[in-house]
Amino acid sequence: MRIAILSRYPGSYSTRRMVEVAKRRDHEVEVVDYSRCTMNITSRRPEVRLSGRTVETDAVIPRIGASQTFYGTAVVRQFEAMDVFTANPSQAIARSRDKLRALQLLAARGIGMPVTSIARNPEDIAEVIEQVGGAPLVIKLLEGTQGIGVVLAETHKAAESVIAAFRQLDANILVQEFIKEAGGADVRAFVVDGKVVASMLRQGPEGEFRSNLHRGGSAVQAKLTPEERSTAVRSAKILGLRVAGVDMLRSNHGPLVMEVNSSPGLQGIETASGVDVAERIIRFVEEQVLQGRKSDRIEG
Repeated sequence: MRIAILSRYPGSYSTRRMVEVAKRRDHEVEVVDYSRCTMNITSRRPEVRLSGRTVETDAVIPRIGASQTFYGTAVVRQFEAMDVFTANPSQAIARSRDKLRALQLLAARGIGMPVTSIARNPEDIAEVIEQVGGAPLVIKLLEGTQGIGVVLAETHKAAESVIAAFRQLDANILVQEFIKEAGGADVRAFVVDGKVVASMLRQGPEGEFRSNLHRGGSAVQAKLTPEERSTAVRSAKILGLRVAGVDMLRSNHGPLVMEVNSSPGLQGIETASGVDVAERIIRFVEEQVLQGRKSDRIEG
């Protein structure tokens, strides 16, 4: 079987692991830099081209960077138009990258999350702070990733100042309640094809409320509760993701979803859990292609 991994970084741990597993399982695998792809959109025979040739593959595993969502999802849509199976559909990737839309979809289906508010006008700052229960509270840039653009405001005055500063920069932000009992830790559940295949507990360093591994956090294997497993699987399904990392806080009133990631990294989760997550992904793709699964129908 031919597998194309859409990635701009062939040397990254996640990409290398999937290439390694695919080759071990006797597949032809190619890392395709989607930012260098061209697309023949109007032809009756849609194509994705790279370096002057058509990319021919049976399945695609998208690893689309957050800063490349627009073009990356366009390339995935083109493969869908070619009836190529994609591990994550383009629409699902786009939903997960729009943090506000993702939270609205999850909330509408009853998924627990921190109390979250958003406002456009600086005159509404006080109301937004009140809606999430006052300080301390968390302020998040909608375009931020890996903990960048996430600020803990410990007082009402600090919250007003940070929100006002972001708004002066015309930045879109979310304001969320601070879950003190989480203690600077969160849980990531890795979902493949409607099942949690691995999980880890991430803990931020001393004095840091963000648990991102890129910011010096540590990770150990986590044993999930049935409610946490159900929440992770439901969250991925609501957004339409077949491969997802679901980040949750452990609160006094159950798991609260912070984010659903459509291109979750493999290094932290494999190291902490001891699970060969790359193999789970490749096996999933194999099964879908062998069953004759094609791409999802493209919608607007």
